[in-house]
Amino acid sequence: MTRWLLLGLTGAALLALAILVTFPRFTGKPADAPPLTGSMEAFTPTGRPVPAITMETPDGKHVALSDLTGKVVLLNLWATWCAPCVREMPTLDRLQAKLGGSSFEVVALSSDRAGASAVEPFFREHGLDNLAIYLDPTGAAGRALGVRALPSTLLIDSAGREVGRLEGVAEWDSPEAIALIRLVMGRDG
Repeated sequence: MTRWLLLGLTGAALLALAILVTFPRFTGKPADAPPLTGSMEAFTPTGRPVPAITMETPDGKHVALSDLTGKVVLLNLWATWCAPCVREMPTLDRLQAKLGGSSFEVVALSSDRAGASAVEPFFREHGLDNLAIYLDPTGAAGRALGVRALPSTLLIDSAGREVGRLEGVAEWDSPEAIALIRLVMGRDG
């Protein structure tokens, strides 16, 4: 029993050390890290490569995530039938309006099987005017990214590496989220 407890404590200590080692690399130095409070408390630094994925546009064109290399990307996987996703979408739209441009983009990737026929009316009904529509009707992108639940959001740096992710709903236009994104934008710029 003591041996298993010791192994468990050792494993927990190694995990904590890995997080501490990863987070300073993410921020450049621990002192400049934004406070991860509110819904950002669930943000988990990862620092791993992002697999190659493609997305569809409503007009049937395919866009590779790698086409956005050079920008910091907040990639949100969602669906119209997902209540937490519906609650989160306006915050993503406001974030895109506030920070979107040549160095940052919110990519809202819908996993609705009906594709554009479900997503376009949803965007109109909810007044989502600042986000582009991206589709993953087969779920291939979500599987490649290892997404376990919707919504899931990945923060990707300008080199195309996953800085971290958050599973579940978040207030993406909150001061804490904006500080986190600006930190990555500043580090990359």
